[in-house]
Amino acid sequence: MQARYIRDSRVVKTNRVFPTDVNNHNTLFGGKLMSYIDDIASISATRHCRQSVVTASTDSVDFLLPINPSDSVCLESFVTYTGKSSMEVFVKIIAEDLMSGERKIAATAFLTFVAMDSLKNPISVPEVIPETEEEIELHESAPQRSQIRKARRTESKKLAAFLTTNDPWEPRAY
Repeated sequence: MQARYIRDSRVVKTNRVFPTDVNNHNTLFGGKLMSYIDDIASISATRHCRQSVVTASTDSVDFLLPINPSDSVCLESFVTYTGKSSMEVFVKIIAEDLMSGERKIAATAFLTFVAMDSLKNPISVPEVIPETEEEIELHESAPQRSQIRKARRTESKKLAAFLTTNDPWEPRAY
């Protein structure tokens, strides 16, 4: 399978912030931004492998600055690293004040996607080739994030094994 350039998975999407998109603090609702993030990241993952993909995890979403109703929100995503069947996708969120033109990094996110065949089995994905300084840094730091992700997944599985599936109204043992 031939490696692909990171630039080939790059996707850019810009949205305006409307009154229905804001929370009680009059800033972009985090859930709305998270929806945008998953959407654009899935496009990058699909572009990279040209296969069906599923979100395996939202590894991190760091809200750095509020996004205001006077801003547009520009999301840029691309595949930064690949495993056998998984892809790490980075999303950079830029808020732009539409009146002043000032742009700032408002959030960053990392997600993991898995490529699937028609029977929903994981399939191999091509490696990525970074070119820019930003791409190289994200690519080289990916193995460390992968180790953290694996450790967190192990802990999540332990927690899931401990949790009950009883209905909330059923009596509980204390």
